[in-house]
Amino acid sequence: MIALTVLSGVLAGCGGSEGTHARTATLPTASREPVKGSASPSPAPESGPPVPARGPGGLTPVFERRADDSGTRRTAGGADKVVALTFDADMTADQGPRAADGEHFDNPALIASLRRLKVPSTVFMTGRWAQEYPAQARAIGTDPLFEIGNHSFSHYAFSSPCYGLPAVAETEMRDDVERAFTAIRRTGARQVVPYFRFPGGCYDDAALKALAPAGVTAVQWDVVSGDAFATDADAVAEQVLDGVKPGSLVVMHCTRSAAPVTDDAVRRIVPELRERGYRFVKVSELMHG
Repeated sequence: MIALTVLSGVLAGCGGSEGTHARTATLPTASREPVKGSASPSPAPESGPPVPARGPGGLTPVFERRADDSGTRRTAGGADKVVALTFDADMTADQGPRAADGEHFDNPALIASLRRLKVPSTVFMTGRWAQEYPAQARAIGTDPLFEIGNHSFSHYAFSSPCYGLPAVAETEMRDDVERAFTAIRRTGARQVVPYFRFPGGCYDDAALKALAPAGVTAVQWDVVSGDAFATDADAVAEQVLDGVKPGSLVVMHCTRSAAPVTDDAVRRIVPELRERGYRFVKVSELMHG
């Protein structure tokens, strides 16, 4: 019961106000000059995901939405509104017994819907989730539609208080993140990007300093879906549809037991945003600008 309460607080609190947040900004990435005669401003696949410069004082940079040009890109057909849907695949280091007892921390129906709807997405995965569901992690991480970001190994807090989560010692933060990358890559996932999402969204300058040597960019959000433990898919959809602006970054979840209506909500959100002229992109493309 205590474990369930803690997980409920963490998921429900994504995007909440608990925890100390350091300075957060939408950071520019280094510009790339297009090749002369090229018809597309997008980077070549081999160029890799964009990595913003470090923040003030050499701290890990933090990205929460794209604000340049009001979140639009110019194409031959005019302005192109973009939005990124992100999904946290949460599982704490000590939840193995619950998974063994039949609790589902995965959501294959959601991933299937994203494929069917052809929605590029970023999944922020804990290392423990990748260990529990290696075949799913590999399938997500080898599908060009998706990219996998790091959500820590343990899903413990990187600053306190943070919804009752145990805290990671400052000296262990980098190791926790690198352990997660190792667990994810061991599944065979290849579409792994150097982006990190703090459990619960909780961080401070000490955490940003501790993670700087890992070379990651912290990715937050500007739209909270409210899907954690929700039972009304329409309410989740309305919250997202009301909050999205050009360049928005939406946080949702990929955990069946903790976010049971996310799949239903997404199947409403996607067509309605497309009707409004939005195009879905992964975080790496949103960050590229």
